[in-house]
Amino acid sequence: MPKKSARHSVPLAALFVAFCAGALAMWALSSYGPPKPAIRVQAQLDGDVRPRPVVADTRPNVDAAETKTARAPTIGAERVVATTGAAKNLRVPIDGSDVETWKGGFAEHRGNRPHEAVDILAPRNTPIHAVSDGTIAKLFVSNAGGYTVYQFDPSGQLAYYYAHLERYADGLHDGQTVSKGDIIGYVGTSGNAPPGTPHLHFGVFQLDDDRRWWHGKAIDPYEVFHK
Repeated sequence: MPKKSARHSVPLAALFVAFCAGALAMWALSSYGPPKPAIRVQAQLDGDVRPRPVVADTRPNVDAAETKTARAPTIGAERVVATTGAAKNLRVPIDGSDVETWKGGFAEHRGNRPHEAVDILAPRNTPIHAVSDGTIAKLFVSNAGGYTVYQFDPSGQLAYYYAHLERYADGLHDGQTVSKGDIIGYVGTSGNAPPGTPHLHFGVFQLDDDRRWWHGKAIDPYEVFHK
């Protein structure tokens, strides 16, 4: 009898550890929000003097149990541009937004971290549109990003990240298929956005082979839309 008990104790202990690790990882995501970049980029493009809101980085930050196997979306000293050809015929997420005003936003810093996204200022409750066809990979709420949406493109190579939403579009849910132009949410200041500066924090990620919604390589949205 003692031997039989010993045989079952190891699997049970492993399941308990896995459960605790998963719970800790989800707590970290909810508290700190997408992964921290491991490499810095230049603070700002020369000659770009446009005023910008002071907004902390909002991508999920995976610590604790996940850090052993998951690295943050990282970028090198040069711009990272999608090489897959997946980003084609995109529409801007906010009607009337001028892509040229996005230039330099990706390389700015928020505290001691690169921004790795662009901020699109708009009045509160302005509709946010899906920039392409695709699938809602994850609706996530974090202290940093507030109400966020992760959308995968049809190829499963790119993820589009929308943060600081005031609210989601009615009925939006994980796994939903969306078409380019569909309203997925509304501009707001949820998370750590300045209360008086409603805007959309918009990022693009090139997904890894495992296609995890919070894991990939950050790409400059200006370069994706400008080419």
